[in-house]
Amino acid sequence: MLNVTISKKITKGEELVIIPRKEYEELSRWHRTLRQFKEFTPTSTQRKDMRQAREDYKKGRHLTLHGLKKKLAGQDTR
Repeated sequence: MLNVTISKKITKGEELVIIPRKEYEELSRWHRTLRQFKEFTPTSTQRKDMRQAREDYKKGRHLTLHGLKKKLAGQDTR
């Protein structure tokens, strides 16, 4: 087995991990892909609306897909 010593000046005191080039390139591609996506941060109004929607759902005040289809087709008798 080959031992290589790398100066702490190069690593700046950080740990160094050695991986095969193929894995590095794959990780690099993933990193570039993930940078394209932004994290969603809701506004206070959106948070309030989401809380209300969750409460409504828990209380059963929601429309199922089946119910929506019936309503749009004019078959809803309510």
